[in-house]
Amino acid sequence: MSGNIPIELTNCSMLSEIDFFGNHFTGQIPGTIGKLKNLVFLQLRQNDLSGRVPLSLGYCRKLQTLSLGDNKFSGSLSNTFGYLSELSLLSLYNNSFEGPLPETISLLKNLTIVNISHNRFSGSISPLVGSDLLLLFDLTNNSFSGFIPSELARSKNLTRIRLAHNLLNGTIPMEFGQLSDLNFLDLSSNSFTGEIPPELSNCKKISHFLVSNNQLTGLVPPWLGTFEELGELDLSNNDFNGTLPKEVGMCSRLLKLSVDQNRLSGGIPEEIGNLTGLNVLKLQRNNLSGEIPPTLGECKKLFELRLSENSFSGSIPPELGTLTELQVILDLSKNILTGEIPVSLASLVKLERLNLSFNKLHGQVPKSLGRLTSLHALNLSNNHLQGDIPSTFSRFPLSSFMANDNLCGPPLISCAESKRQQKKQLSNTAAAGIVVAIVFTATLICLYLLYLMLRIWCKWKQASISNADNRGGVIDGTPVKEEKWVYEDRPIRSNECWDLNKMTLLPCSHSKKDVSMASCIFQDSMSRENSMRSLV
Repeated sequence: MSGNIPIELTNCSMLSEIDFFGNHFTGQIPGTIGKLKNLVFLQLRQNDLSGRVPLSLGYCRKLQTLSLGDNKFSGSLSNTFGYLSELSLLSLYNNSFEGPLPETISLLKNLTIVNISHNRFSGSISPLVGSDLLLLFDLTNNSFSGFIPSELARSKNLTRIRLAHNLLNGTIPMEFGQLSDLNFLDLSSNSFTGEIPPELSNCKKISHFLVSNNQLTGLVPPWLGTFEELGELDLSNNDFNGTLPKEVGMCSRLLKLSVDQNRLSGGIPEEIGNLTGLNVLKLQRNNLSGEIPPTLGECKKLFELRLSENSFSGSIPPELGTLTELQVILDLSKNILTGEIPVSLASLVKLERLNLSFNKLHGQVPKSLGRLTSLHALNLSNNHLQGDIPSTFSRFPLSSFMANDNLCGPPLISCAESKRQQKKQLSNTAAAGIVVAIVFTATLICLYLLYLMLRIWCKWKQASISNADNRGGVIDGTPVKEEKWVYEDRPIRSNECWDLNKMTLLPCSHSKKDVSMASCIFQDSMSRENSMRSLV
């Protein structure tokens, strides 16, 4: 049905129920709706209604169910809401309501279900905790601020608390530990601080524990392992430290485990392999280390596995190839994994994204990985891989294979061209090596010659000093006689000289006629300098 809600409808004074769920009504709620004094049930969900809720609605004092969700209502709620004292269900979700809640709503003592999620409400949530009969409390995706009132825990039968995506702060109330029937707690995407209160360990029926995107600190509580009904645990994007407790492996019904973007350290507990029903495991962006436990291969129902940006070492367990339900992603990037890519990964035929980049993997890319035809994102870059790229991977960009040792084939250069470049590089390297060897050898020879010349000079210097000292004088205070030249056991006279041609001593007078000056050595008349020159 379409069109406006006819104003004449409000003349039906005995009308108790109106159910227009799932139509295409437009326009506003008739302003005279307050005339329906006997109205108990008003269901206008999933239409195209707009405008403000009329003030007169507060005069429908017998109203117990008000469901206006999935429309286009706007504006703030009026104080007349406080007159709806019998109201049990208030559902305004997915509209454009705004502003703070009127204080008069705290007078609604019979409220059991409140769902005003996905609006633009602001201010405190205190007006909504006036009832002690609350069962479901959903304020998701608004702009509420301030603390969570501890009075909320007075509704002992609360089963669902959903306060995600608001501006709430402070600590998680320890009084929540009194809510023994609580099975859904979602406080994610706020500004909560402090540790998870240990009193929450009393909430044994919790199936969804979601506190991601806050500023929570401390350790991941081991008592979470006692929640037998736990199906979803999301502690991501906080400031938790310490290790991931092995007790988490006792949550046999766990389907989703997210503790990414914290400061967790240590290894992955082998007990995680006990979570045989696990669908999602997200541990990325922590300080986890050690080897990836092969027991992860027991989580046969995993379809999303993220272990990136940690310090995992060792090889990739071949057991990961048995996770044949992996579909969304297998992300092991930015670790220090070594070894080869396991051939068993070729069994992940449903996998859509594979990221092994920024590790120390070596060897060849297994050709069998070419069978992963469902892949639409692949990254093997920044490793030490070499050899041919499987031909079916040619559809991926260059960035998927960059910064490896010697990968070749499309989309990189062909393997033949790669070999030519290698040979050219080797020849260039050899030539450079020969040049370096020649230069090095020449340098050694020059250094050796320089050494020899230095030694000769030092010897000559020492001989000069010794000859000068032996011509007489005083050494260490002791007189030294001048050394005499001797031939055939007799001293050489001063008027004798050595004939270099006849190799004998001759009188110097004779030398003037028969001997040239070039062939004589005058022992006593030669100066020290001439004597040294003749020796050289």
